[in-house]
Amino acid sequence: MSEQKKTILVIDDDENLLMATRDLLEHWGYKVFTHRRGFGSTAAIDLVKPDLVLLDMNMPGLPGDRLASLLGSFAATKSVPIVFYSSNDEDTLRKAVSECNVRGYIPKGDIYELQRKVRHYLNWI
Repeated sequence: MSEQKKTILVIDDDENLLMATRDLLEHWGYKVFTHRRGFGSTAAIDLVKPDLVLLDMNMPGLPGDRLASLLGSFAATKSVPIVFYSSNDEDTLRKAVSECNVRGYIPKGDIYELQRKVRHYLNWI
C-alpha cells in the first residue's frame, strides 16, 4: 500500500507566484490546490481538507493575518495548520505568527527554504 500524498492549499492573490509554487510543490510530490483570494477560503479549506495551508499575508480585501485569525475562530477550520508564506520581512512575520496563532512562516523567494519548511510543518502535524 502506498503512502497517501499530503495535500497543501496555497492561498495567494499573485497568480504567477501561485502557479510557480503549485508547480514546485507538485514536483516535490504533494497534492496541491490553489485559491486566489482571502474571501471564500473557508469553503476552499472545507472542500480540499488540506494537511497544510500556505497563506500569503498581503492580499487585497482580506489580508492573510486577518484571514488566519478568522479561520482560527471557526470550528470547521480551527484545526487546519496554517503557515504564512509571505514576502514581508521576518520581524513582521514572527510578530504575525504569534498574534494570529499560526504554525509559522516561510519567506517567499528561497525554494530550498520552502521545501525544507513545508516538510518540517507537515511532519509536525
